[in-house]
Amino acid sequence: MGSRPAKIAFLIAAMMFFAILALDITVPALVLSAMALTNWLVLSTGTTQYQRRRGTA
Repeated sequence: MGSRPAKIAFLIAAMMFFAILALDITVPALVLSAMALTNWLVLSTGTTQYQRRRGTA
């Protein structure tokens, strides 16, 4: 089966792998959520300063 230190080393390696895997999913989700929130905040201000005028080009 294996010695006790080898089993502990395998357990630690497996825990690190799955912890990194969870971060691999969480970090992009947080970044995308932050981008969506800032986009919503910018678009919800309702400023008319940057709107295009009709008939000009």
